[in-house]
Amino acid sequence: QVQLAESGGGSVQAGGSLRLSCVASGFTYSRYCMGWFRQSPEKEREGVAMITNSGNTVYADAVKGRFTISQDNAKYTLYLQMNSLKPEDTGTYYCAAGRPWYCSLSYRDYMAYWGKGTLVTVSS
Repeated sequence: QVQLAESGGGSVQAGGSLRLSCVASGFTYSRYCMGWFRQSPEKEREGVAMITNSGNTVYADAVKGRFTISQDNAKYTLYLQMNSLKPEDTGTYYCAAGRPWYCSLSYRDYMAYWGKGTLVTVSS
């Protein structure tokens, strides 16, 4: 059974920080590109950040410099450190896994696995 279990969401004020975690199971983690996507009533699901097994990262312009994606391959865990949060960061954050050739924020529709999401609310 493939599972991606997100945690760490919550409600914070603008300028605050949150750290999201995603524990993967049921598939060979090292063979996938891991990423975070987010969705809100105002926006369709969009890519936030992705990381390859070798550690290469890519970020959406909206979060660059504020968010950091990382992973612990030995523990099959993906992280997203979110600093200087803004109200526009509000949304449900989803952990996703894609095969190496789909390791891009533009390949939202080609992710192999998705978590159920964790809600992040940033108030002004």
